[in-house]
Amino acid sequence: MVAHRVADRRVLRLIERWLKAGVLESGIWFATETGTPQGSGISPLLANCFLHYIFDLWIQHLRRRTRGQIIVCRYADDLVLGFERKDEAERLLAALKVRFAKFGLSLHEGKTRLVEFGRFAAQRRTAAGKRRPETFDFLGFTHYCSATRSGKFMVKRKTQAIRLTRKLKALREEMRRRWHASRPQQHAWLCQVLRGHYQYYGVIFNSRSLYAFYEGVKRAWFQALGRQSQKADMTWQRFHRLLEIFPLPKPTIHQAWHSVKV
Repeated sequence: MVAHRVADRRVLRLIERWLKAGVLESGIWFATETGTPQGSGISPLLANCFLHYIFDLWIQHLRRRTRGQIIVCRYADDLVLGFERKDEAERLLAALKVRFAKFGLSLHEGKTRLVEFGRFAAQRRTAAGKRRPETFDFLGFTHYCSATRSGKFMVKRKTQAIRLTRKLKALREEMRRRWHASRPQQHAWLCQVLRGHYQYYGVIFNSRSLYAFYEGVKRAWFQALGRQSQKADMTWQRFHRLLEIFPLPKPTIHQAWHSVKV
């Protein structure tokens, strides 16, 4: 598939050797018969090349043969497909499984599902005696149906709950490894973590999740500082005085309103 666009045989040989180089585990070499080396720089590039021919071109061909509108969004191996007609969604899902199987791929059964979503989902589900519209997760966000103050339909996003919990757990574990670092060093690291989190998750209507992460980081630092002293003399009052000296950046929304489609 790479050879469709790359004619230089030296580049193709280099990629081939990379795929056949094998892996080292505990000093022991193992041959690799399929797949790309996990964690290497070439893996996401080759995965995108592979899925371009397996999925992107295939779905574009099918879009011209459907009656309803189809929206396609792919980031690496994560896919979200939007359909105007339910029958076409069911038909394409079955065809997609067959298509992937031809190339040794499969859909994640735990993540692949059909959900009723969109502008009229709430009305239809209410008429059918069902609860509010379902949500779906994509790229760390939970997407859900909502409306603006003027009543216009809008897709809103919030931090995926499991991602938030997992990240706070990883932060507490990393904090244990940094117990013996000085407070200025701990503060600088936590500020870096918070700013990076805000840069990605700082979207409109996600303030509650941002503040939940902010409070979780504060609590993790307070607990770490309490364990540093055998006397356990770190109280919340002293901790808040410490925050006046070493303030943690508060949640910031980085998404501009003009980038939001209503």
